[in-house]
Amino acid sequence: MAKDFRDYTILVPMMAEPHFTLMVDALNKSGYNFEILSTGFEQVIDYGLKFVHNDMCYPALIVIGQFIEALSSGRYSGRKVAVLLPQTGGGCRASNYVFLLRKALERSGFKDVPVISLNASGIDENTLHVPFGVLMKLVNALFYGDFIRLLYNQARSHEKNKGDSKKVYDEAVAFLCDGSRMTHGFRKNIEHIADMFETVERTDERKPVVGIVGEIYLKYSPIGNNYLEDYLVEKGAEPVTSALADFMLYCMNNTIVDHRVYKMEGISWLLVKPVMDFAVHREKMMNDVIRKRTGFRGSHTFRDIEKARSGIIDVEVKMGEGWLLSSEIASYIEEGIENVVIAQPFGCLPNHIVARGALANIRRKYPVSNVVSVDYDPSASRANQENRINLMLMNARKLLEK
Repeated sequence: MAKDFRDYTILVPMMAEPHFTLMVDALNKSGYNFEILSTGFEQVIDYGLKFVHNDMCYPALIVIGQFIEALSSGRYSGRKVAVLLPQTGGGCRASNYVFLLRKALERSGFKDVPVISLNASGIDENTLHVPFGVLMKLVNALFYGDFIRLLYNQARSHEKNKGDSKKVYDEAVAFLCDGSRMTHGFRKNIEHIADMFETVERTDERKPVVGIVGEIYLKYSPIGNNYLEDYLVEKGAEPVTSALADFMLYCMNNTIVDHRVYKMEGISWLLVKPVMDFAVHREKMMNDVIRKRTGFRGSHTFRDIEKARSGIIDVEVKMGEGWLLSSEIASYIEEGIENVVIAQPFGCLPNHIVARGALANIRRKYPVSNVVSVDYDPSASRANQENRINLMLMNARKLLEK
């Protein structure tokens, strides 16, 4: 029987904003007490290196360091505390996160702190189970988060008055956290949020648009990618991150592939199709609202990413980010976004092999592509990372002039 953690303070590592803020708000209103960790970079890395071997996955090192730092700080003395770790159950180092975390907690003197796994595969006994109604709020949080993030990055890259976009961003998150908006009135809510961002005064200056792809944590986490989006804005570019919901759809689609190609038994593949259709409908609705109510640019849907895969990589390649990563690059280029940064943990087999292996096909199909892969690990030089990004931006500006 699953343990009830409602009387615990449950610590959650920050990955994607505003998605996690919206999710935690929904969970806390359902009787839980979740708290997002936002510790600074240096403290997190120091604790991570102390309890995790530096050859392990960089996101694992960051997340575990974040947990150990929080527990060691004394902020939770006298409280029942647990830690939550999302897992996909895929075949890479990330599948060992829970084992690594429990080992690190024991070595650091916190062996009695429960580790809760958030997954859809039942791969751990301490799996968080939430009611269907709360689950729907979490799904909605994914789409709302993607919608706000898409508009925010465009707005802040062109805002006339610095800080206006962040003010609207905060107001949009507060708007969704008020009352029952996470459950009802999806289209009405995104229309209101679109109107809010449309009030930001913007310049018409043409800037290089840069897509960001990569390992799921490093793609979104500012701690993991050294605040990549902020850096691109600072350098006069407009960052774009693909939807977090697309990763969810990719994982669901893999269930269908497992049945069709690898003859996996069960009926889960039948159940995911209507859910995927619903999610893609949501993505189309979001683009429709953006086109009709704003001067902002919409984004590709999961179906667009699937189409862009043709001639690049096979759908059976699904280790880690698998075919999704390279197909996102192709989809960006189809949209006219030729500049792409791949954020990957050093030594990440799925990303190094799949992403870099597919680049030759991408460059053959799209000679105009301007793609750079950037490695992130504890010993990586930030200066070297930024030099690689700056070279990509230099080429991006030349493309823009042409």
